[in-house]
Amino acid sequence: MRSKEDKPRGVLKSDKDTSNLIHARYLPGSSKLEFYIEHHWTVEWDLRNKEPQLAETLPHPSVHLVIEKENSRIQGIIEGKFSYLLKDSGKVWGVKFKPGAFYPFFQKPVRSIRNRSIPIDSVFPVDTIRLENSILSARNDQDRLEIMERILLQNLPEPDENVLWIQETIDSIFQNPDVHKVDDLANRLRIHKRTLQRQFNRYVGVTPKWVIQRYRLHEAAERLENGRDVDVIRLALDLGYFDQSHFIKDFKTIVGKSPEQYYKLLKLRNEPD
Repeated sequence: MRSKEDKPRGVLKSDKDTSNLIHARYLPGSSKLEFYIEHHWTVEWDLRNKEPQLAETLPHPSVHLVIEKENSRIQGIIEGKFSYLLKDSGKVWGVKFKPGAFYPFFQKPVRSIRNRSIPIDSVFPVDTIRLENSILSARNDQDRLEIMERILLQNLPEPDENVLWIQETIDSIFQNPDVHKVDDLANRLRIHKRTLQRQFNRYVGVTPKWVIQRYRLHEAAERLENGRDVDVIRLALDLGYFDQSHFIKDFKTIVGKSPEQYYKLLKLRNEPD
């Protein structure tokens, strides 16, 4: 079982003690799933006799299959910040599909599950309760991964070349910070803007504009986490915002704090006791 070692993007920092929280990610065990699956993930916590904690993440353009006690589901892309209250003790197991890669399993426009979840057995022919019990009672993460991959492999769809195109397009957004608008992306790809939007709605579930904006806000949060000082004007310009107030508004809408407030929280969190 191969752990995914790169730093997860989009996990918002808080001023709470996270020593009772375990978060792990694993690469697909089967090479046949590497085209579809970004990674398996698990979160485990023990907050008995402690205050509950709010875990918050910025959205990614990915669908998740989530195994959680009495709440297992396929989770469509959530356009806003995802918040989850951790209390008592628990464990959640998930599969993060690569952008566009859930569509071959689903065979319906992925935009239809945006901001909502659907039952696992509406896509995969499984007994959801039995699957949930098997995953959550398994001896270790290796067993959990094998159980989940067995189901995915049994329902492996035919390859869809559009999925690869979608993934390469999103990689282009991620790797080229000068892509600020859908027109920039369409020109780079030499494709009509409407075709681009139609394919994103069908395969990814959100618009290319949404992906561009969210990745830039991911980058903003990451730069604030890594930087010693914050120059909001420079940061806004670097991310393609020519109106500083527009950048602050977008950041606050999705993160819940202004860039300055988030930076101050990070400084407070990193200060020695």
